[in-house]
Formats: sequence, structure tokens, C-alpha cells
Amino acid sequence: MSAVSSRLPAFPWDRLTPYKTTAQAHPDGIVDLSVGTPVDPVPEVIRRALVAAADSPGYPTVWGTEALRDALTGWVERRLGATGVTHANVLPVVGSKELVAWLPTQLGLGPGDKVAYPRLAYPTYEVGARLCGAEPVVYDDPTELDPAGLKLLWLNSPSNPTGKVLAKHELVRIVAWAREHGVLVFSDECYLELGWDAEPVSVLHPDVCGGHYEGIVAVHSLSKRSNLAGYRAAFIAGDAAVLGELLLIRKHGGMMTPAPVQAATVAALGDDTHVAEQRARYADRRLALRAALEAHGFRIEHSEASLYLWATRDEPCWETVAYLAQLGILVAPGDFYGPAGESFVRVAFTATDERVAAAVKRLS
Repeated sequence: MSAVSSRLPAFPWDRLTPYKTTAQAHPDGIVDLSVGTPVDPVPEVIRRALVAAADSPGYPTVWGTEALRDALTGWVERRLGATGVTHANVLPVVGSKELVAWLPTQLGLGPGDKVAYPRLAYPTYEVGARLCGAEPVVYDDPTELDPAGLKLLWLNSPSNPTGKVLAKHELVRIVAWAREHGVLVFSDECYLELGWDAEPVSVLHPDVCGGHYEGIVAVHSLSKRSNLAGYRAAFIAGDAAVLGELLLIRKHGGMMTPAPVQAATVAALGDDTHVAEQRARYADRRLALRAALEAHGFRIEHSEASLYLWATRDEPCWETVAYLAQLGILVAPGDFYGPAGESFVRVAFTATDERVAAAVKRLS
């Protein structure tokens, strides 16, 4: 029973517990800026769709309803600028973390194969590689990797944790390199609609992929843009051959998005108003926290997109975590995302307006 878990790193968030206890002891309560979970209400248009589909006694399908696939293809073309997207190019998944963790296994990877991801990255990329026994490899520039044995290349733009955005010309260069060497590219684009100082571009944009999807897949989530983290609503889009294979495997595994969530996803992707309203909330919180942190002596790097500020006082990250915990503010240490983050903290701006205002007051 311990053979698989022994391959995995310690679950990082457990290490924050004592600092959370310290922050909770603040007279005005904790301001939790660590995990980055949405706190604002689920938009009414989405809740209505969920309730309307609540009487769903039968099994849903892994591929989703025709209405869901229409919504996915329509959104990918309208929002990402992709062209010629068919139902074969989309697949709903049960939250993006599930997909990231189990993708290497579902692709049939194992010992002798390599899975590459950014040096500063979401920890689940490494977890996915280790679950199947593949070798995790980090990179600064993926085109400098040895392609021998490299089966899966993760891109992440906008980045979690840094908020860095890969420019279109960088994506063009990386996709061309991967295709030349037969490396499958999965691009985690879950924060694509949250660009602030840069406009993120999808690998599915024709300027990047040349109008065809061979060897590339984009990963998208409704958790942040629509406050649906609790719904586990996400999808992938791209190479029909790859998605077709995953569909067959996921059918056997029963990896089905619940029918009410499928209906909610259709409503969410068909409504741009709530996305703009949520962006405006996050923009205000971001500006307030950034100004307060910088005035307090922090330096912000990257952070041109996503829901985080990548901040440093040029000291070990756990010292910064402890310092802010004394102010009742909980943040994520940068080394959760790799050794290169050891002097940074990730500050989420997903708290309520009231809690953000409390953090700003304490930092002032």
C-alpha cells in the first residue's frame, strides 16, 4: 500500500499548519492568502442551470452531452481564437488537478520516460510523473532539454506561481521544437482569462499552432474565472488522436463530470458578463495588495497575470511566511513550487474585499 505513496513528495500544505495557527490568533482574525481558493458567490446564471439539471438520475457520459461539447468548441474558437474545432477536439474532465495528476498514467508512461515542467511550477506536474514511475525533469527553456525519452512537456502560461506569461513568439518556437522531436505538449492555461499587464495567448491560436492541433493540447478550468472550484469543472482541447485515446481510457475509469455540473458549465461558458465582473473584483484586490506589499518593502516579480503576486524580501521564504503570520496574514512559501522559489512567497488575491482591506491595513 505504501509503494506508490512513497514515490511522492510530502504534501506541502500540511507544513503551513503552525503558521496558520499563528495567523488565526490575530485579534482581527486571519487573512488567508495562501491557497487561492475562490470566495465570491457562484454567479446566479450558473446556479440556475445547476438546479435545473438537479433531477439527473441516470449516468452521465464521459464525453459529455452534445450541448456541453457545443459549448466547449464554441468557447475555444471564440475566446482562444482557435479554428476548425470539432467535438473530437474537446473533452470534459473532473477538475484540472485530476487531469494533471493522472495524465502521464493515462498516456501509458512509466519508467524510462520523462515528463518535463517549468523549474517553478504547480507541484502536481511532478506528482503526475512520479505516480506512473516516469522521471520528472525541470526546465528553464524547454528547447534546451534532451528530447531523448521526453514524452510529455508541460507548459504553464500564465504561470502558477509566478504569473509569468509566455509571449506568442516563445510559444511558436516551443511548439515547433516539440513537434520536430515528437514530444507531446500539454499547455496549462487555467489562468488565461486573468491577464493584467500582458495578454496571454493559447497554444491553440492559429498563429502558434499553424491552424492544426497535432501534438498539442490545452487545459482549461472554470474554477477561477467562474468561481467553480467546488464544481470540479474543467476541460481539455486539442489533438483529436490524443483526446480520443484519453476518452477511451476515461470511459473505462468512469471519469464522468456529473450531469448538473455539465449543465452549469454550458451556462458558464455562454455568459461573459460574470467573467468581466469577477475580473474587476480581482483587479481591485490585486492593485491594493501590490501597493501595500511594495510600500512595506517587498519586491514583486512577474505577476503580470493569474491570481497571485510573486513577492520577496530577499530572505528565506519561511522567514517571510512567519513574519506575515505574526500580522495575521497567511501566504504560500515559494519553495512549494520548487527550490528556485526559496526566497519568494506567493500571495493570492482571492480573499474577500473586507479581508484584503484588513491585510492592507496591517501592512501599512
